[in-house]
Parts: sequence; C-alpha cells; structure tokens
Amino acid sequence: MPPAMELVAVSCSSNSAFSSIPPLHHNKARLSDFLPVTALGTRLRRISLFCTSSIYYSLVYRSGFSCQPLRRLHKGTRSHCGLRSSDTSGLLWKGFNKHVPVLFVRIVVGMVLIMTVSFAVNRTPSWSLTEENLLFLEAWRTIDRAYVDKNFNGQNWFKYRENALRNEPMNSREETYIAIKKMLATLDDPFTRFLEPEKFKSLRSGTQNALTGVGLSIGYPTGADDSTTGLVVISTSPGGPAKKAGILSGDVILNIDDNSTDSMTIYDAADRLQGPEGSVVELTISSGPQIKKLSLTREKIALNPVQSKFCEIPGRGNGSSRVGYIKLTTFNKNASVAVKEAIEALRRNNIDSFVLDLRDNSGGLFPEGIEIAKIWLDKGVIVYICDSKGVRDIYDTDGSNALAATEPLVVLVNKGTASASEILAGALKDNKRAVLFGEPTYGKGKIQSVFQLSDGSGLAVTVARYETPAHTDINKVGVVPDHPLPASFPKDNWDICSCLQDPTSNCYLNKAELFSRR
Repeated sequence: MPPAMELVAVSCSSNSAFSSIPPLHHNKARLSDFLPVTALGTRLRRISLFCTSSIYYSLVYRSGFSCQPLRRLHKGTRSHCGLRSSDTSGLLWKGFNKHVPVLFVRIVVGMVLIMTVSFAVNRTPSWSLTEENLLFLEAWRTIDRAYVDKNFNGQNWFKYRENALRNEPMNSREETYIAIKKMLATLDDPFTRFLEPEKFKSLRSGTQNALTGVGLSIGYPTGADDSTTGLVVISTSPGGPAKKAGILSGDVILNIDDNSTDSMTIYDAADRLQGPEGSVVELTISSGPQIKKLSLTREKIALNPVQSKFCEIPGRGNGSSRVGYIKLTTFNKNASVAVKEAIEALRRNNIDSFVLDLRDNSGGLFPEGIEIAKIWLDKGVIVYICDSKGVRDIYDTDGSNALAATEPLVVLVNKGTASASEILAGALKDNKRAVLFGEPTYGKGKIQSVFQLSDGSGLAVTVARYETPAHTDINKVGVVPDHPLPASFPKDNWDICSCLQDPTSNCYLNKAELFSRR
C-alpha cells in the first residue's frame, strides 16, 4: 500500500479563477509565491512546487516529496508537476498509477478543483492590483534589480513587498509616495531616495546647464568630520551668491531659514536652498570658530564647467615655457566637450604642460568623468565598479579617445573634490599619468543612477561602489595626493600664474618641483 496522499491545486494562470494573482515573470516559483493553496487531508511537509503555466495538480506523499515536470494526469488536464522521492528513488507516478484507478484520479481532481475555486472566492481577500499598487511595485522592482546591496540591509526584500502590499495604505498618490519612501528608509542609505515629479525634473536640470539657487554643493560630514553636526559645504560655484558671501569649503551649515540641519538630508537642504530668482534664504554658518548669519539672494547659476588660461614661466636665458591651466568645476553634460575645447585652445598658444584644477568640484555625471579620463590617458583602467560580490564591471581605455596623453600633468585636489572628480583624480594618479597636489578628497565612493517611474517621479539609487585602478576603496577616506600645496596657494583661478612665476611669492612652486614625482 502506498502511503496516504494529499492533493494540492495551485493557480498560476491569469485566465483562471485566480486571475488577481500577479503574473509570473520567471519559469520557476516557490509554492509560497502563489495564493490560494488548498490542501486536503493531513498537513503538507517540505513541498517545493515549480509551475510554468495554467492550473497544476500535484499528488504529494506525506513523506516529503518535491514536484518535478511530469506527464498529463489525463487527456483533458495538462499537468507540469509530478513527484520525485527525496531519497532519489525516482518518479512515483508509475507506481501510483498501479494502485489507484485513473477514473478515481479524475474524480478527485475535479472535486478538488471545485473546492479550491470555492475556497478562493469565499475566503481569500481580493488581490487585484490597483494603479497605486503597480507604481509601488515599479519602485520595488527598480530597487530589486539595481541596488548595490543584494542583502537589502539584512532584510527579506520579497517579504517586505508582500507585507507592504497587505499593510501599507495606497489609496492615493500621496499615500503611495509615503509607502515608497518608507520602503527606501529600510535600506539605511542616505543617497538612495525618492524624487517626486518636480524634484526629479529639478535634478535633471541640475546636471545640465543652469539652476536657480545660491551656488552651494553640500554633503554629509565624513572622515575626520564624522562627529560634526549639520551639513558640510563641499564647494561654492564661481561667482555665485555663496562664493560672494565668503562661504568656504569645509564650512558647516547649521540652519536654513531657522530650520536646523542636524537631521536634514542633503536633498531636503538642496530643496530649501533653491527657489525663485530674487528670493532670499537665511543661513547660519559655522566657519572655524565663527558663527555667521547670512542672507543670500538666489540667482540663476550658470553651470559653465570649464575655465582656462595659460601661464608663461620665465626660464634661463631667453628660454621660457607655457603651462596650460584648466579649471573644471562640475561634470555636467557639456564637461568633456568643454575640456577638449580648452585643450585645443591652449595648444594654439604653444603650451608644454597642463594643470588640471579639480578643487571644489563636487562631481556630477559619471559618464562625463569617464570621458574626461579618456582624454588624458593613452591606456589603462579608469575605475572598477563593484558590488557586494566584488568587481562587476571595468571601465578602461585603449587610447583611441586620447587628446592630451603625453604632456606633463598636475592635478589639484582638496576636500571639496568629490564623486566623479575623485574617479578622475584616482585614475590619473594610479596610472601614473599625473602628480596630485593638495589635500585628501571628500571620499564619496558610491555611484547613484537615476531611474524615472511611469508617473514622472523617480528614484536615485546607489547601484555600485567604485575602486580606483589600484583597487583603493576611497569611500569616507578620499584620494590622497602626492604632495601638499602651500597654505597660501590661491583658489582664485586668475592668481595662480603668480605662484608659478614669482620665486618671492609665498605660494611659489618651481615648475620642476611641480611636475616631479618625488
């Protein structure tokens, strides 16, 4: 006699009575992924059911068998599930067929189907997905596919989806946005965030040509500043209101319009700093031992990424040399083209070396950082893209896009050098293409991508961390330069030539020392 059996019916078809169940996107799914499930007789133990389409039936022995693809139960009912013993004794259908008449099987299958459908209609709550549910699932799926940490901060990401759909109110767009934000908060990642349609549009404009605000790039305290409260100024835009007011890299924003920044995200702060042209924002700034209260009038900030000039350096006798100076302020969509144009213009003035100034460059578009690295490198790795399992992608160059790969190059960095500018600085240093001067950079070693959702909102998602070509993880540490700059070395672009020309200047750097690797 075979052991007692249990009969399970599971619906996986959108055409069946269980059409409210979300459709499958994979060939296999766990039993727990499908509802409802009706078991007759004694309770199920250790059942693993894999379905491919339509309605399925599995005759399961209590001793713990798993389902495998099998033949039809009868001519009119297709089954893709069968039985296999966990002790590798093989398929049991033939043995079962010997003990139980086919007619009996057909009758039982029909009865169970009717009972299962009845149970689903009468006992199971509706699983129809509303438009708001679908938007939430779109956001959930984006994180599932793109987020760097596949442990999702130590939680069961599929279970979170199920619980949220059951328990989170999503009766309006506002409630759905709240549910998405609550989901993202469980990741404990300040750089992964939800963007309402207007914020998403604003973010995209901020990486293009202009925005209206006070010209500040801000970040969280990092490295030695970890104990600092408030938000740290990474850089100020040349000619912007913040620059004119004397705000410096490393200053701390304590209040924005009387709102404390202690628990404020950098994105909330950015929203508060931007506003209509001509409007005023009040800031409380900690600058060293001083506390300043400043009123800044918002302006339209032009994001011209590049400024350049050349410095003529006197030499012995009648000889002299010319150094081309390029100040790169941001990585917007015009940055790589602007750098190429600057290099070509400087070459027309017979320069023989370059200084690339990345100080107070807080980053921007990752692809632009890669393209600019290719301009300076004849070959080599630019950056490794890593996730929790290690290196998943490599960006390198074969020299086909190189424009200035031979002239001596110096790169200037400081604690306002962040993100994409750190990728560029790290690539040039580790490939021994450039000598770095300054101070350790900010240390933002994670990469975010922006994803648009179907209603015009979006997600900024941490998709990877990066390592320099020497496999240095610079997150919260930064890129360490080869040499410091003199304390009096100017940030003003137009004063830099005097530091290269005048040996009596406090900021003087001899050209030979400037380009030396020692």
